[in-house]
Amino acid sequence: MQEYSEDRKEEYSYVLDFMFTGKSSSTRTEPLAQLIGASWFTLLEATTKPDAALTIGEKVYIGQGERDKISLIKSRITYNELTQTAKGNMPAIITRMIKEDEKRFVNVFNTAGAVNIRQHSLELLPGVGKKHLNAILKERSAKPFESFDDITNRIPLLQDPVKLIEERIIEELQGEQRFYLFVKPYFHKRQF
Repeated sequence: MQEYSEDRKEEYSYVLDFMFTGKSSSTRTEPLAQLIGASWFTLLEATTKPDAALTIGEKVYIGQGERDKISLIKSRITYNELTQTAKGNMPAIITRMIKEDEKRFVNVFNTAGAVNIRQHSLELLPGVGKKHLNAILKERSAKPFESFDDITNRIPLLQDPVKLIEERIIEELQGEQRFYLFVKPYFHKRQF
């Protein structure tokens, strides 16, 4: 599991949806993008610079420096605040993100530990039970995994590891999880 700090910020994000005239429910007509952070899978809503056009799946800079296409990060949003288009584009974009940062995600299989005395963090991945867990632990103790293909070859009955990670990330983005491997949970502040 990853360690998080409250002040961490995304440097890059991927476009899940781009609405040239904003949301249909909004009275403001400003170009609006829904984004997913490249490092921490943070869901964001942002306005674009004038005349900037974004394409679905495009990687854009959102860091502290001069941005070329994004004008303002409006807010962090929840999964339920995403448009249907953004939700539909999410699996393919997350899969692409996982494959582009393969070493980081393979390392999860090499270093993951227990979340408590009864459950291992790898069991949080959909489809990974005790038999798969034992096979993964045995293989990684013999030699660390080097790639997704290596995991698939050495643990033959395991589903596609990229798909397992993608499904877990989407579950975490939807919220209400007890443990988080990849996403920092987002809690709305309640006002009383």
